[in-house]
Amino acid sequence: MTKRFAGLDWASRIHAVCVIDAHGKVVARLKVTHDAAGLAELCRWLRSMKVDAVAIERPSGLVVDTLLEAGFTVVPIHPNVVKATRPRYRSHGGKSDDGDAYLLADLLRTDGHRFKALLTECDQIRALRAMVRGRDDLVATRVQLANQLRELLQSFWPGAAEVFCEIDSPIALAFIESYPTPASAARLGARRMASFCSKHAYSGRRSPEELLQRLRQAASGGAAELEAQAKGALALALVRVLQPLLEQLRLLSKSIEQAVESSDDGRIIMSFPRAGRVCAAQILSELGSVRERFADLEQLEGEAGVTPVTRESGKSKVVVFRWACNHRLRAALTCLASNSRHENSWAAATYAKARARGCQHAHAIRILARAWLRVIWRAWQDRRPYDPQRHTAAKLYIATGG
Repeated sequence: MTKRFAGLDWASRIHAVCVIDAHGKVVARLKVTHDAAGLAELCRWLRSMKVDAVAIERPSGLVVDTLLEAGFTVVPIHPNVVKATRPRYRSHGGKSDDGDAYLLADLLRTDGHRFKALLTECDQIRALRAMVRGRDDLVATRVQLANQLRELLQSFWPGAAEVFCEIDSPIALAFIESYPTPASAARLGARRMASFCSKHAYSGRRSPEELLQRLRQAASGGAAELEAQAKGALALALVRVLQPLLEQLRLLSKSIEQAVESSDDGRIIMSFPRAGRVCAAQILSELGSVRERFADLEQLEGEAGVTPVTRESGKSKVVVFRWACNHRLRAALTCLASNSRHENSWAAATYAKARARGCQHAHAIRILARAWLRVIWRAWQDRRPYDPQRHTAAKLYIATGG
């Protein structure tokens, strides 16, 4: 029987699917809904079409998981590749779901050898990835709400945003909840501030008098009484959204820490200087446990976005920032790199040399992250924790005195 290829254009509600034969001729098309019945129908239909492999733009998600569990080979094709290939099929630059489904199927037919099929991760890694990505999204929400609260306070009660360093810390939120307007803090003195700090177990190094000074030295909002009351009510609403969010983040972080500590690969990542548990979990959740996923270190460096992109033509050569990568993995690796330079002398020297060459801070951190990734790759492949005695570059730095 002639081999067939399928392409699936993912959408939030309805997915377009196209099956073609070995000559690129459309055999059949289907549109399925993004629900249990629709995905079950998709799997039945693909089996009836005698399809083994499906091309899709997404490397993860419910559709991908469903196809993998059903035994299909899933080949992710980056959206940038799809975008760059569209002129090959149509000159007008238009886009349609059916057209992209056909394009994906035909790319699988003609260039399938260039793309790597997804390998199924173990349940432990998939669960960790779900928790880590969910936590990252909640942290982004917390930052957004904290910024909104700070901006609101600056408009009528600036002092409340200046008393404690972090406006979304539990004690800062408790202070705003107790004193949501300037009028509510009119009689606040050193004794009451001391009582408040004691009640909320304040562990900072500022005395009640210093905290009061911060409160009173801040600029006056100048809002009328009714306006201040209205904005105070809004501040209370934001506080009461942030407080349970912080608690849930704490519980989720604890679960993530326990999960990464119980993983053999997690302990490997945690063995690196200042990796921590949450950062190690972020790296492991994106790196995974399937070693065959990356053909070599160079492929992993590109996936992690720690290497630039070179564009060369004739006498022209330009090195530019790599935009297409796993942004979550890059953020986690650069976090580890930035933290490590405060403990590891080799990391600090690598960063300092990059800065001395004129690199900006972010660029220097990526250079250090790439250097660490080489060590992580070796430890990951050997399934062994980080050992400074096996780290040749660090040993050489110590031996030569920097």
